[in-house]
Amino acid sequence: MTRQSKHRPLRVFLPALLVAASCAFLPHTALAAPVQTPVVTGLPDFSDLIDKVGPAVVNIRTTERVQRGQGIPGEEEMQEFLRRFFGGQIPRGGRGQGRPGGQGGAEEQVTRGVGSGFIISADGFVLTNAHVVEGADEVTVTLTDRREFKAKVLGADRRSDVALLKLSAGNLPYLRTGDSSKIRVGEWVVAIGSPFGLDNTVTSGIISAKSRDTGEYLPLIQSDVAVNPGNSGGPLINMRGEVIGINSQIATLSGAYNGISFAVPIDEVMRVAEQLKTTGKVTRGRLGVQISEVTRDVAESLGLGKARGAEVSMVEAGGPAEKGGIKVGDIILKFNGQPIETTRDLPRLVGATKVGSRATVTVWRRGAQLEVPVTIVELQEERSPTARATPKKPAPGAAPNALGLVVSDIPAAARAEAGIDGGVLVENAEGSAATAGIRPGDIISQVGNSPVSNVAQFNGLVAKLDPKKPVALLVRRDDVTQYVVVKPRQ
Repeated sequence: MTRQSKHRPLRVFLPALLVAASCAFLPHTALAAPVQTPVVTGLPDFSDLIDKVGPAVVNIRTTERVQRGQGIPGEEEMQEFLRRFFGGQIPRGGRGQGRPGGQGGAEEQVTRGVGSGFIISADGFVLTNAHVVEGADEVTVTLTDRREFKAKVLGADRRSDVALLKLSAGNLPYLRTGDSSKIRVGEWVVAIGSPFGLDNTVTSGIISAKSRDTGEYLPLIQSDVAVNPGNSGGPLINMRGEVIGINSQIATLSGAYNGISFAVPIDEVMRVAEQLKTTGKVTRGRLGVQISEVTRDVAESLGLGKARGAEVSMVEAGGPAEKGGIKVGDIILKFNGQPIETTRDLPRLVGATKVGSRATVTVWRRGAQLEVPVTIVELQEERSPTARATPKKPAPGAAPNALGLVVSDIPAAARAEAGIDGGVLVENAEGSAATAGIRPGDIISQVGNSPVSNVAQFNGLVAKLDPKKPVALLVRRDDVTQYVVVKPRQ
């Protein structure tokens, strides 16, 4: 999808940067300072590089078969999709030529759009974006020497936006893949593709950032290389002529280049491509939890020290996490011994884990670190949230506690239906609790590291809080649970 930026369009200029050498003139009693070596001495010449890699970059044209006289479902949305990514448009001529009412009529080929791709082996394997070939009935690949091939789509993965094609040809030019884990911010890169249908257009720039979190499984590479509709699926290439990513997204207000482009790292691409080549689909591991970020206030309140890990806000009923013993409110610190610094780390580690394998999840629970064994299962679609609890009206004269809350006990039947052991139901929230976002209908199951069982115990815990220190409450709303930091009233 096209990323929308709230900032004004950014214009990027890349003049030659010359750092002048300098030397210091010191009294004869002191040693002369060493001459500083220029860090950047000029702009690179890409011509030899492009001569070498250009022939392996291809143009991809897709078509769809439709009945003459019938419109394509979602045509307006597709027009916008093609405008932003491919620079193409569905031809409108010839429509309405069938029988009245759009019934029947001969089939016709309708151009869906134009994208880019690149060959990764001499025997004709081609990589591109999944959104370039999605929904296409026919895919045509054109090489720089004007040879054309009908490509077979071996598989496409929407989560990573990677597709693998196969050409019936041999002895083709192909690109070498690099190591995207070793890229450096500031290094020169080039993109080759077909922006607005202009085949083999070369643009250059630098890597602006690594591991941009714009998707659950995509730590994207950000660059300032000019990428426009039609560049989708083309390679991002380093100065050694190696592919380090597939150009996939742009941050834009207009649908065209604004100085921020994103590429899928080639390491992730090749992992996906190997599965597509073998099975035609991508299988990812699933833990069966929803997670949220751990803030500094929450970390301090729970005794974690620094903010790290992933907070478990929902545990899927019957899923691997529940079977293994992971609970709502746990902070996942490690997965198979690998630290979880932010929520971005966990889905990628779990997704890359073999389905059916055993994993060890290290969690922080009520002031102690525990290791929980789980069996990873295959990733499936997310479940719909359950109905929200309905609070009663607060009893007349009920005074809020030091956190600004009026709560009630949850009947045993309601607890069983919600799948919880304890907790209290919020009937009214005001003051600091309301400011923090707590509202009637929420369920509070923990104060700091202490579990909540009933109203009396909850109010007792609140009464003992240090009014100078904020406290983290574990709050459930619908199927999602998270820590909310509230400062007691002084």
